[in-house]
Amino acid sequence: MTPPPPAVNGPAWFSYGHDAQHTAVSAIATQDLARVAWTTPVDLAPQYTPSGALLTHYGSPVVTTHNTVLIPVKTTATGAYRVEGRNGANGALVWQANTDYVTPPHNWVPPYNLLLTPQGRLYAPGAGGKLLMRADGDAATGTFTPQVFYGAAQYNANPAAFDATVFINTPVTADAQGNLFFGFQVTGSNPAGLVSGIARIAADGTGTWVGVAAAAADPTIVKPVLNCAPALSNDGSTVYIAANRGATSATQNGVLLALNSTTLATRASVALMDPNLGVPARLSDDGTATPVIGPDGHVFYGVLERTFGTHNARGWLLQFDAMLNPVGVPGSFGWDVSPSVIPASMVPSYTGASTYLLAQKYNNYAGVGTGIGLNQLAILDPGASQADTIVPAMQVMKEVLTILGPTLDVGSTTARREWCINTMAADPARKSILANNEDGILYRWDLTTNTFTQNVRLNAGLGQAYTPTLVGADGGVYAISNATLYAIRA
Repeated sequence: MTPPPPAVNGPAWFSYGHDAQHTAVSAIATQDLARVAWTTPVDLAPQYTPSGALLTHYGSPVVTTHNTVLIPVKTTATGAYRVEGRNGANGALVWQANTDYVTPPHNWVPPYNLLLTPQGRLYAPGAGGKLLMRADGDAATGTFTPQVFYGAAQYNANPAAFDATVFINTPVTADAQGNLFFGFQVTGSNPAGLVSGIARIAADGTGTWVGVAAAAADPTIVKPVLNCAPALSNDGSTVYIAANRGATSATQNGVLLALNSTTLATRASVALMDPNLGVPARLSDDGTATPVIGPDGHVFYGVLERTFGTHNARGWLLQFDAMLNPVGVPGSFGWDVSPSVIPASMVPSYTGASTYLLAQKYNNYAGVGTGIGLNQLAILDPGASQADTIVPAMQVMKEVLTILGPTLDVGSTTARREWCINTMAADPARKSILANNEDGILYRWDLTTNTFTQNVRLNAGLGQAYTPTLVGADGGVYAISNATLYAIRA
C-alpha cells in the first residue's frame, strides 16, 4: 500500500496573483524545480488555431492551507466548467463538481478563476451573475451554494432571463473579512434592471452593485474590462477596477476606477492614456492585466498602445497614487501581464532608494514595429527612470535586472521564445522568480546571480495565451502549459 502523503499546514494561495493586491509573492520557500510530480488537464477540449497556437486563457488554481489544489477545468469546446480538488502531493482527486457558468462575449476564451477567502471558503462564478460557494475546499463531501448579488428571489423567479444576459466577466477578489468584489457584463434587458457594473457580496451573503457608467460618470463606459481582477488597497478601504467602452479595437479604451469598498461610491476615476501618443490607450479584452498595488499604495495597471505596433505591441505599465493621480513614469511593458511586487532585498545588487521593485515579463515581439524578438524578463524600479529603448524620447521605469529568454525561436538565429506568464510567482526566501516559457520549460530566475539556476521541462512547447504560475502550501510550484496543469516538486 502506498502510504498517504504527510499532512500539510502552510500558507494558502488565495486567488489570481495570490492576494487582493495581486502581488504574486509566495509566503513560503519554493521547492527545487526537479521533476514533474503529477499533471492534470485544465481543458478537456482545447481549441487550437490552424497554426497550432492555443489562444485560450486558463484561470488560476488556488491552494488551501492543507495543500488541496482547487482547479478550474474547461470541459467543452465552448466553455462549460467544473471544479476539481486534488491532493497537492500526488494529484489524487479529492472531489469535483460541475458549475453552470456561461462565458461572456469574447474573442480569446477568457479565464475561469476561483477564489479562496481568508476564512477558507471557496467561490466559483456561476451563470446569471451568481457566485457558487463551498464552505470547505478540502472536504471530500460538500455542495456549492449559490449567492446572488441582486437577490436570490429575483434570480429564482426567472433564471433563464438572467443566465442569458448577465455574465461575471472578471476574477473575484476578497478582502480580509471575506467580502467579495467582481465585475459583471450585461448584454440585454433583465427583470432586475441590471446594467454592466461592479458587485460586492458581503461576508453574510448580502449584495450591492454599481453600474460602471454611473461609477465613471460617463455613459460611454459600458462594462468592466474582460478578465480585469479587482484589486484592494492595502487597508482594504478602496477597490480598483478598469472599465472600457466596448469590445472592438476602436472602443477598447476607458478608465480606471477607485471605489469605496463598503459603499461602492466613486472615489476617483482616471482616463487611461497611451503615454507616448497622448491619446486613450487600448484596454484589450484579449488580455488579463489587473491592477496591482504596491506597499506605498501605488496602483499599477497595464495597457496596450493605442496604435498597434508603435511600442512593438508591448503596451505600457501605468503608475498612479492611491487616488489615481499619475505619479512616476510608466513601465515599458504592460500588455497582458500583472507584475509581481517584490521587496528590494530580493535583488542583492540593487542600490537604489525604492523599498520594492516590480518583476515583469518584457517581451519584444519579432516583426511588430521595430521588435526583433529579444524576449526578456525584467526587474524594474518604479521610483527611478531611464530612456525607453524603443521610444527614446520616453522616460520609463529603470531596468534593474533583465534576462534574455534562453531558447531560440523557430527559424531564427537571434529571436527567443516568448515568456508566457500573465502573473509569475516570486519567492523572497530564495530570491528568485518562477516563470514558464513558450519553449515548454519552467525556469527559476535567481536574482542574486541573474541566471537561470533551475529548470524542468513540461512539454515540447507551443504558442499560447499567457498563463498564471503559483505556489502550493508545501512549496510546490504549479504552472500551466498546453492546457495542462503541471505540479513541480523537488
